[in-house]
Amino acid sequence: MTRERGYTVKLRTAAFGRAASLAKFESDYALARAMRLNRSTVTRVRAGFIQPGPAFIAGALRALAPMTFEDLFEVV
Repeated sequence: MTRERGYTVKLRTAAFGRAASLAKFESDYALARAMRLNRSTVTRVRAGFIQPGPAFIAGALRALAPMTFEDLFEVV
């Protein structure tokens, strides 16, 4: 019997980058401050080294409003 994997959330990197630029965040550091995260966390998620967790998702939705979950993330 094969067991299916669970779902995960992935960042839509291009959309996230465009949203950050439109919101006038000039660096990952400035964006991370607005998201209340460490800069390294933002950098690692953007580079695909780690998956976005609840704090990242919530921070992104707050800092990049009015962007929605569907604009910035995908469930795979």
